[in-house]
Amino acid sequence: MRRADHHPSRRMFLNAAGAVAAAGCASGSVRPDRHAPAPKATPTPVPATGRHQAGIVLPRPAQPNLLAVVADLGASVAPGPLLAELGRAVLSLTAGTDTRLLGLPPGDLTVTVGVGPRLVRTAGASLPGTADLPRFSRERIAPQARGGDLLIQICAGDALLPPVVAAALLDQAGDRVRERWRQSARRGTNVSVGNGLTAPRNPLGFIDGIVGPHTTAEQQRDLWLAGPPAVAGGTLAVLRRMELDLPRFAALSVAEQEAVLGRRRASGVPLSGGTAASGPELGAKTPDGRYLVPADAHVRRAHSTVVGVGHMLRRSYSTDEPAPGLLFISFQNDLRTFTATLTHMDASDALLPFTTTTAGATFLILPGFNRQHPLGSQLFGRS
Repeated sequence: MRRADHHPSRRMFLNAAGAVAAAGCASGSVRPDRHAPAPKATPTPVPATGRHQAGIVLPRPAQPNLLAVVADLGASVAPGPLLAELGRAVLSLTAGTDTRLLGLPPGDLTVTVGVGPRLVRTAGASLPGTADLPRFSRERIAPQARGGDLLIQICAGDALLPPVVAAALLDQAGDRVRERWRQSARRGTNVSVGNGLTAPRNPLGFIDGIVGPHTTAEQQRDLWLAGPPAVAGGTLAVLRRMELDLPRFAALSVAEQEAVLGRRRASGVPLSGGTAASGPELGAKTPDGRYLVPADAHVRRAHSTVVGVGHMLRRSYSTDEPAPGLLFISFQNDLRTFTATLTHMDASDALLPFTTTTAGATFLILPGFNRQHPLGSQLFGRS
C-alpha cells in the first residue's frame, strides 16, 4: 500500500500503536483522582451487517469522531476481491476479534465503504454513481484532493479507534491502493431539536443537520437507492472539506450571523418562528414587507422545496487541520439533490463567502453485506 508517493502502511500502523501506548503511559504517570467522574457507559455495538452499511443512519446520533480516507485502486486491481477482503476485515474489527485493534474495544465503531465513479462505470455505464462531482465556485482543490476510487469512513465514540482501524484496513489492502487524502474530524455536542431528534453545533456555533430524511418513509424516498439490484440498499455520498473564515464571521453581530444562516444561533429556530424542527416559513414577512428569512439566507437558498429536490442526510464535522473548517458529508439517492442545491446556493447564498472548498468527491456507498454476501459482490461479483 502506498500513500501518495511513499509506503506508509507499516509506519501508519506503528504510529497508531504509538498513540495508544502514549495514551497508556500518560494515564499511568499520574495518581488517580478520587473525585473523577465515573467512567461513561460502554457504547452499544452497531451491527456491521444488514441491508444497509452502518455509519449512515446508525447509530443515532452519530459518533463524535470520524476519519475519512480517500484512495485510488491500481489500474490492474480487480475491485471485487479487494472489497470482499475489506468487508471481512470490517467484520473482524467491529467484532473486536482483529489483533490489529491493539487491544482497544470496538465499542460503537462503524466502517462505511464507497466506490468512486470510475469503478462504478466499469460495472455499468448507466448505474447510479457513475457521474463525477462537477466543479463549483469558491473551490481551491488540488488534483490530489479531487475525486477518488475508494472511500473508507470510520466513525467511533473513542477518538483512538479511527486511526488504528484505518491502519488495519490499509494494511489489508496493501499495494493495491494508493491513498489520496484523509481527514480527521469531530462532531459538536448534540442539541435537542424536538420530535425526538438531536443535531450538533457546527464550527460557526449554529445547530447543523436539523432538516433531513429522518423517518423510514423519508429515507426510502430520498436516501436509499431502490435499484437496480446491484446497488439497491446503497446510497450516494458527497464529501466536501471546507476552510471557514471564522474571524470574519465572528466579527458579525449575532443578528447578522443569524441573517446569514436564517436561524437563531442559540436555539436553531427559523427566523420565521416556530421550533427548531419546524421548517422555515419562507413567505413570512415583516409588516413593512421584508422577508423574515432573508432572500440570501442559507436556509432559503438550500431549501429542498425552493431548489426542487429531495432531502439530504447531512453531516458536518469540525476540523483543525489542514485549516480550521468543516468536513461536510451528505447522503442522498440522487446526486442532483446535492449538485442542484449547490448550484442554487452559488447564485446567492450569504454563507458561501465565508467558505473555501479544498477537497471534494462523490462515492456510491455500497449496499449492506454479510459473510454470505461479501461487500461489493452485488456490483462486482463474488471473489
